[in-house]
Amino acid sequence: MSLKGFEKRLEQAVEGTFSRVFRSGLRPVEIGRRLTREMDINRSIDVRGRTVVPNSFSVMISPEDHSAFAEIADSLLRELADAARDHARGEGYSFLGPVDVEFVAGGVRAGTCRVDARLREGRGGAGAGSLVLPTGDRIALGEAIVTIGRRSDSTIVLADPNVSRNHAEIRPAGSGWVLVDLGSTNGCRVNGNRVSIHPLDDGDEMSFGNTRIWFEAS
Repeated sequence: MSLKGFEKRLEQAVEGTFSRVFRSGLRPVEIGRRLTREMDINRSIDVRGRTVVPNSFSVMISPEDHSAFAEIADSLLRELADAARDHARGEGYSFLGPVDVEFVAGGVRAGTCRVDARLREGRGGAGAGSLVLPTGDRIALGEAIVTIGRRSDSTIVLADPNVSRNHAEIRPAGSGWVLVDLGSTNGCRVNGNRVSIHPLDDGDEMSFGNTRIWFEAS
């Protein structure tokens, strides 16, 4: 995703609020430029030969801009995180943990920003990975097992009659994760193929009954 595409997507997400807030002063595309620049500047090679880049970002903005962003802060932070993930995919970068972006008020004048970027491992050294639900919500993966099914105490509860009560689990395995079918009635599919246990790769589409969930390695 280009930064121009990032700005267009954000504008569509917040509609009129976007033009009102960003008519003058600090614009989101400038924050996106600073964020991706910090990724490029601070890249390094890990012991496995991967190019790793920061995944935790603190964006310093003025108190005035922080107040102006209040209405759309959640949408803007999600889009900035997605911009970081897309930039990493385009450049072949890897993350050590989930991508996190936060705003911090103070330290700069109105209309400007500063980005502090850090490498931060996932919990238990599990690396980076997340599940994207049909709603667009994102669940960061870590060392905990993620349960999927119709049971109310599942990590991901699916109100789908074709999904078993205890349908599947996503478990940490080495530096990644695997999908494990728990003997469900209708089975699990990855990219259309039925599986019982399957290591997950970036972009994999998982199907449980009529519900689809995507895995992203960032």
